[in-house]
Amino acid sequence: MKNTLAIIKPDAMKKGHLDNIRKDILDNGFSIIEEKTLNLSNEQACAFYDIHQDKPFFDELVEFMTSYQCHVMKLEKEDAVFEWRNLMGATDSKKADLGTIRQKYGTDISMNATHGSDSNENADKEIRFFFNG
Repeated sequence: MKNTLAIIKPDAMKKGHLDNIRKDILDNGFSIIEEKTLNLSNEQACAFYDIHQDKPFFDELVEFMTSYQCHVMKLEKEDAVFEWRNLMGATDSKKADLGTIRQKYGTDISMNATHGSDSNENADKEIRFFFNG
């Protein structure tokens, strides 16, 4: 089994979609190994998204991710990174396939309801960031 990190972002949390997204995750064969709800500090958000620090959207991303609670989860499923990214759908919620999490609960490319690791290497790093392994 492989693991990946999932974050339910502030926009989806504010709209009360936590339970629905968790249900979608479980209904699609994932196990939730660890989870917690937290308010990211500015320092945490900057550290977590530091690979984007040179991009023009970085400040807006940090501001968004610190604007309200997030729910972070360590997910487990065979080929978890790939499977979670498929379930989430396209980064831009307006372009996400019907039935994906971002299509159902997101708004646009910024407020797209969820985050998912983009590789096994980053999944390990991101899981350690929130769960110490």
